[in-house]
Amino acid sequence: MVDLYKENLMSAEDTVRFGRRLSAACDTAICIYLHGDLGSGKTTLTRGFIQGLGHKGHVKSPTYTLVEPYELENWTVYHFDLYRLGSPEELEFMGIRDYFTAQSHCLVEWPERGEGVLTQADIDLTLRYVGELRSIELQANTENGQRVLQKL
Repeated sequence: MVDLYKENLMSAEDTVRFGRRLSAACDTAICIYLHGDLGSGKTTLTRGFIQGLGHKGHVKSPTYTLVEPYELENWTVYHFDLYRLGSPEELEFMGIRDYFTAQSHCLVEWPERGEGVLTQADIDLTLRYVGELRSIELQANTENGQRVLQKL
């Protein structure tokens, strides 16, 4: 089984393309934690993921709303941005567990802010700058995550 996947991305367009490839590899519900500094490409990758599933409109960062839902033909994608989360308990008040279903993909930016409340991620994805390149690293935490990494 594949537990770790690494790749270098040359541009924002490559990041979007990788997001599309990643969504194509997800044939069952998935939870992906997105790690990286501000501006590292987490929302850009999420845009590619959501567009890869057929979304035609704008994909925005849910920095102020905490979650942005995307109702698609076969999936609902929930894009979480927990950067402004005051405490993990706020997630309980918004019914966080109701978002993680067999028909949903959940992509969570700044997951460490929801520690202790969030479900385990199938994949921890880290984006970082290395010179002019973006480095992407995916760590599978579950069998589902391993299956996705095998397809990349």
